[in-house]
Amino acid sequence: MPKKSESKEISKHFSPLEAWRNPAFLSSPDARLVRIVAEYLEPAARFRKHEVHNIIVFWGSARKLPKLKKYYDDAEKLAYMITEWSKKLGEGKRQFLVATGGGEGIMGAANKGASKAGGKSVGLNITLPFEQMPNEYVTRELTIQFHYFFMRKFWMVYLAKALIAFPGGYGTLDELTGLLTLIQTGKPKKKMPVILYGSEYWNKVLNFDEMVKWGTIDKKDLDLFKICDTPEEAFEFLTEKLTELYLS
Repeated sequence: MPKKSESKEISKHFSPLEAWRNPAFLSSPDARLVRIVAEYLEPAARFRKHEVHNIIVFWGSARKLPKLKKYYDDAEKLAYMITEWSKKLGEGKRQFLVATGGGEGIMGAANKGASKAGGKSVGLNITLPFEQMPNEYVTRELTIQFHYFFMRKFWMVYLAKALIAFPGGYGTLDELTGLLTLIQTGKPKKKMPVILYGSEYWNKVLNFDEMVKWGTIDKKDLDLFKICDTPEEAFEFLTEKLTELYLS
């Protein structure tokens, strides 16, 4: 046991960290729940501060591929149209902001369209091994970085009033099928129009009619989404549904 004088000497130089200031603890498995709660509370505070109540989510590939050029252009145009329409609705709870996963490709195109229309847009970015960086068009104060995919998905759906799936890979399929499962099972208490954008892509990648034939989904489950091929068609469908559900 240290002598009394030694204890005083130690106390002069030793200042233990509170748990919430301790980076080693906060990064450890023991603090996983703290990190999960933080990814709920911090976005909630940010959205409350900036009065974000409703988002229209654009999903799609982060890759920049020549084959997808048409879809980048269409995502940009549709986001522009939605933002212009939303700006005329007034402030607060009548506003619908474009939201994406924050990355490049189709996500970047949607944020670009909103920016060109003079509106804010949300970027729900995710930390990945290859360091996905937020695109340059997303509104900085509404760029939120997530570690956990499931918390990012929560925020994509929680504020969403409509969702649009452009051509994408595993991530887009994961987000889309997860959402359709939630709607199919009646988990959300709100109505959310869902668009699959690009029949040429989706009819080849997902054969819903074959799933109906096999009995793994019901025919009525095909009504959970609408396939669109032009920004004008998607815009007309969305604005009609959103007006009926949230603005009437």
